[in-house]
Amino acid sequence: QQFLLKGNLALKEGNYDKASYYFGEAIKVDGCYADAWNNLGTVQFKQKQYAQAQEHYQKAMECRPGFINALMNHANTSYELKEYYKTLDDLDKVLAVKPDTALAHFTQGLTYTKLREFNKALLAFDRARNIEPNNVDILVNHATVQFYLKKFDSARIELKQAALVKPDEPNIYNTLALIEIEQANYTEAMRLVEEALRLSPRQPYYLNNRGFIYLSQNQLDKAEADINESISLDPYNAWAYRNKGILSLIKKDYTYAERLLKQALDTDPFVDKIYFYLGMAYLNNGNSGLACVSFKKSEDLGDRMVTDEQIRQCNKK
Repeated sequence: QQFLLKGNLALKEGNYDKASYYFGEAIKVDGCYADAWNNLGTVQFKQKQYAQAQEHYQKAMECRPGFINALMNHANTSYELKEYYKTLDDLDKVLAVKPDTALAHFTQGLTYTKLREFNKALLAFDRARNIEPNNVDILVNHATVQFYLKKFDSARIELKQAALVKPDEPNIYNTLALIEIEQANYTEAMRLVEEALRLSPRQPYYLNNRGFIYLSQNQLDKAEADINESISLDPYNAWAYRNKGILSLIKKDYTYAERLLKQALDTDPFVDKIYFYLGMAYLNNGNSGLACVSFKKSEDLGDRMVTDEQIRQCNKK
């Protein structure tokens, strides 16, 4: 028990080496000490060592079947590992025991959003919102799904309602900026993303979005600086690689553009309009066959970016 308490204190202080040591000592005393295994998993999770964290949470659940905290932690770790069906399975187990767990419904919503099952995501966020009506994370993510469904007016209304609850939540202004970007209102989008960055400086997603606005305004040096900084802060953001690929297309560096856009697609196959831009890279690299395949995928997804002439040229093949 003393080792567990010392480990918890070290974990709270962010001293992960010391926390690992104490939780390890607790496990030496009792090889099936569920709390120690669970907290050891959290040490790994905090350091983004998700595979190890998942193993430790699994051990905690084996030692104490029905351990809700470990189940939630295992679900969150599976989510980070993009093992979304494992996440949903864990959450179902949590909700079978504690159906009023707002966090479980919220995480379901996030998971269905990643799976692009948007209607299921909205229902999950609705369930979470019924339990915690003033939880701004729930409100913003519900609005974000509305944005993905291109229900911009509904998304805008929900985000403004969220701002009444928590006016200093930066993600509200970032998501409002995304709506304005989609509608090509770049001046208003810039105002909103600047507000997000004022509240959360150097947040990589916000920097990347500002970079895209600069791209759209043909301010290429500023765009490149923001996108590169975003990637340095978060090297796993597929949207930043897409934007860097678009920048390379504009600069006519088509080989580099193709590599970046493929990297974006490999990281996240649901990146917006990725197939159109990849098609443009293929086309300019002289690979019209692959370009046409990408353009068709873009059209099937409803991007409406491929020109009539490009469609005609592909239909001739």
